[in-house]
Amino acid sequence: MRGAVRKGDGAGSKSPVGPAVPCARYFNRELSWLAFNERVLAEGRNPNYPLLERLRFLSISGSNLDEFLMVRVAGLAGQVRRRIEEISIDGLTAAQQLAATHEAVIGLETQQQAIWGELRAALARERIGIVGAAPLEAGHAEWLESYFLDQVLPVITPQAIDPAHPFPFIANQGMGVMMALTRGSDGLRIMEMVLIPPALPRFVRLPGEAAVYISIEDLLSRCAGLLFPGFTVDGHGVFRVLRDSDIEVEEDAEDLVRYFRTAIQRRRRGSVIMLQLQANFDPEAEALLREQLQLDHAIVIKTAGLIGMAGLSAIVEEPRPDLKFEPYNPRFPERVMEHDGDCFAAIREKDIIIHHPYESFEVVIDFLRQAAADPDVIAIKQTLYRAGKQSAVIAALIAAAEAGKSVTAVVELKARFDEEQNLLWASQLERAGVQVIYGFLDWKTHAKVSMVVRRESEGYRTYCHFGTGNYHPVTARIYTDLSFFTADPELTRDAAQVFNFITGYVEPRSTTQIAIAPISLRERLYQLFDREIANARDGKPAMIWTKLNALTDAGVIDKFYEASQAGVDISLVVRGICCLKPGIAGLSENIKVKSIIGRFLEHSRIWAFGNGAALPNPGARVYISSADGMSRNLDRRVELMVPIRNATVHDQVLDQVMLANLLDTEQSWLLRADGSYVRAEPGSRPFNCHRYFMTNPSLSGRGAALGSGRKVPKLALRRGGV
Repeated sequence: MRGAVRKGDGAGSKSPVGPAVPCARYFNRELSWLAFNERVLAEGRNPNYPLLERLRFLSISGSNLDEFLMVRVAGLAGQVRRRIEEISIDGLTAAQQLAATHEAVIGLETQQQAIWGELRAALARERIGIVGAAPLEAGHAEWLESYFLDQVLPVITPQAIDPAHPFPFIANQGMGVMMALTRGSDGLRIMEMVLIPPALPRFVRLPGEAAVYISIEDLLSRCAGLLFPGFTVDGHGVFRVLRDSDIEVEEDAEDLVRYFRTAIQRRRRGSVIMLQLQANFDPEAEALLREQLQLDHAIVIKTAGLIGMAGLSAIVEEPRPDLKFEPYNPRFPERVMEHDGDCFAAIREKDIIIHHPYESFEVVIDFLRQAAADPDVIAIKQTLYRAGKQSAVIAALIAAAEAGKSVTAVVELKARFDEEQNLLWASQLERAGVQVIYGFLDWKTHAKVSMVVRRESEGYRTYCHFGTGNYHPVTARIYTDLSFFTADPELTRDAAQVFNFITGYVEPRSTTQIAIAPISLRERLYQLFDREIANARDGKPAMIWTKLNALTDAGVIDKFYEASQAGVDISLVVRGICCLKPGIAGLSENIKVKSIIGRFLEHSRIWAFGNGAALPNPGARVYISSADGMSRNLDRRVELMVPIRNATVHDQVLDQVMLANLLDTEQSWLLRADGSYVRAEPGSRPFNCHRYFMTNPSLSGRGAALGSGRKVPKLALRRGGV
């Protein structure tokens, strides 16, 4: 299950601007990610957000940090254990990075606790209380005791910690309470552990009009007397464990499905990466945990506050619309409605771009549903990276197969933390008669493409959907992504070659329009850079605008540096990790970098090259992509970069989506040369790109909007900065 091609890793590629001391050219990837999560956390203090939305950002920062520890920090710890001498892009060893990330994680956790204290006080003023050890009202105390006896006690299993009882296994993200007890009958002191089953709610809401919550760990501590009758509780402490959760695919894996089923089980028993303890944790119990968990290179955090910030998402669901963003209902694309909901007729007329979540993801579902029900459709091919737990996409593919159509689904088993769900989908698809392909052993199939072949009067016509985001109906409501529908014969022929490459390892000798990683995408990007560099040296206008989630590849960063040194004006919107250093004289003085953090998660990937004129302009070369600027995307994943050639769609992507991101001042953070981020100044004309797209006509209906007399704002770049 491996491809016939192997391209060089970008980290090892020769720099186009010559050798230099690595640490002087790049930021550290891991520390840059932590800086991103710090920006997410900062939204917990954003006074422009409703209170529960601020709590949501705190919860997200906790979930993000958990994943970072389970994957990235776990990887560093594994390198140190195996004595792998791999140097980071900025010249640090794994041990040096591990020490730096440990320090930064502790600092971030301290900030989380401070913001939690502020939000907890603000919630109390809004009659949303989170009780800890404080006394309860009489009615609440009685209800809580009954709830514990009926709903909690039957589920939990206290375990004595002594030579007669083996130390219990603590699963990844497992939380528990250690209790020091004295038996009243004979004064015997024992240590008990109560692991909290994941099926129990993280926070329990007490009855009453006012919202009062108690954490499950505080509930256990309060009800210890009911759990241990005849004992005195001398002390207790809460702990939480994170483990290494990455899955490495071995080259000799003969059956990928079977391998992943066992690997998922192994992941639950990975090495401990973090042990989090309450500040007053019993010293004897702490020593016992440290010894039994074998904390080799693990981080230990003690906190006086809440353990497990991600669990606060339960309180965010409190039905208080006055403390949340006003609900937003995405628009269904007007172009499709003009054709009475016929997706194929709308696409046949001309290409369509859809901007999620402002425009409904339902149009993508309808595209597949219509294909499944249409007797003239003979074949459907679909990539699936993440599809969610309740997937209408899967249902449509199953319906198509049951209707007798030829259906092929490329299911990526290596989609991190979705492996188990994807195995389930693959099984259901196979039972329905779908031809399921798992792609390559070495590479993930991350490309987002759907292909429908339809019998029409002129012969067979192929319709394609290319996306920057996953076929996931839940994330499509909060991630900003682009869906591009086309029947352009050149693009659809290229798409057919992509599927043949994935399903049969038939490497495309050449594609007319689409660049494919790991075959040609890096090379195509470099050619586009070189054209702008040549324009700058010839005295022509030279500009590059790029929107990415992450930029870590040394080769791509060096190309940006080379372009900057040649005089190309470069504006980057990089939401997360950015290893490029902007604004350094002689290296990157012509590069500006910003990050947008707001109500929606910026996720679309866009490349725009001026092509001899200042951006935006009708002749610019514009591309959308499934790939970020990372070595893994360019060298170890199947990705697509699709040119936008239709004039209307070209203007919508460049003059609306890309330009609005550059103009944003209300949600933007600017990256400085020292690696710090500062909030952009709103200025005299503040602009919020999320609000703009929520309140203006849809991209796909822009022509109809103009025809009906509705005003569609024309954005204009204010020269002199992003």
